[in-house]
Amino acid sequence: MPMQGGLRVEHMCQLARVSRAGFYRSLQEQVPQEESMEVRSAIQRTALEHRRRYGYRRVTAELRRQGMRVNHKRVARIMREDNLLAVQPKQFVTTTDSTHALEIYLNLARRMTLTAVDQLWIADITYIRLKSEFVYLALILDGFSRKVVGWKLDRTLASRLATEALEMAITRRKPLPGLVHHSDRGIQYAAAEYVAILKKHGMVPSMSRPANPYDNASCESFIKTLKREEIYANDYKDLEHLQSNLEEFIERYYNQKRLHSALGYRSPDEFEEQTTQEGQATTLGATVRFFPESREEASTELSGEGTQTPSLPQTLTLLGESMR
Repeated sequence: MPMQGGLRVEHMCQLARVSRAGFYRSLQEQVPQEESMEVRSAIQRTALEHRRRYGYRRVTAELRRQGMRVNHKRVARIMREDNLLAVQPKQFVTTTDSTHALEIYLNLARRMTLTAVDQLWIADITYIRLKSEFVYLALILDGFSRKVVGWKLDRTLASRLATEALEMAITRRKPLPGLVHHSDRGIQYAAAEYVAILKKHGMVPSMSRPANPYDNASCESFIKTLKREEIYANDYKDLEHLQSNLEEFIERYYNQKRLHSALGYRSPDEFEEQTTQEGQATTLGATVRFFPESREEASTELSGEGTQTPSLPQTLTLLGESMR
């Protein structure tokens, strides 16, 4: 934001050879009124840049990244006064049909401890209402970085909706054999064509327990974010208009820029890059608890009729636990 003489804060700090944190600290001590105006201006700029998608916590995190000494209560107050609080969510509705006789698979996702990308992918489908029709969006997220690695928008829930999202993810990431693919028990994910693609690329199917949304929590969390920050905030002319907006939101905003609280207020791309550079993400496979921790788990997951226990890949380390 321009200040004295039209110079931006970043440029002023470069010329004076001081950090932005030092600049804002000095401004707060010497000219508190100007500091207050600069903070308000920065909040407005950040909120509008992110199209009112950010709540006060993410705005606070973004300002701190810029060197500002602000707390979330002050940011929340200013955003409330300036009517900049994030758009509130609407009710979420599920779409997939699990009433089928196709094979279902053991839930591995909830047993995994992830150490790197492309160890666990999480898939889901949601609907989007346009003015004259419903359309459907299939998504695949990386369980470690929360990055959207594949997606497909279409007018129908035909099997190609899910398979094309999967094929996009495979083409982009080229995962090694042993990746666990987790979904609900919807017919799109249990279909022979979909399972054949998983097996062709050495992926291990994993499915949620019936009526348990927590097993798919990260993907459902993204869907809620997408609807709150993009879908409900806009009116779309048609499917093509929605397609272009989704591409902008997913590829250039969410993956690259949006700060994620579960990632230490980093974007998925930034998180993947930093964890790789810091050596936190290793090439070793995720660890998996093979035996259930309680008898209740054993009765609901391991002894369920019609549930196939998959052959675990060598990249998964089995931690045997004594049955109590």
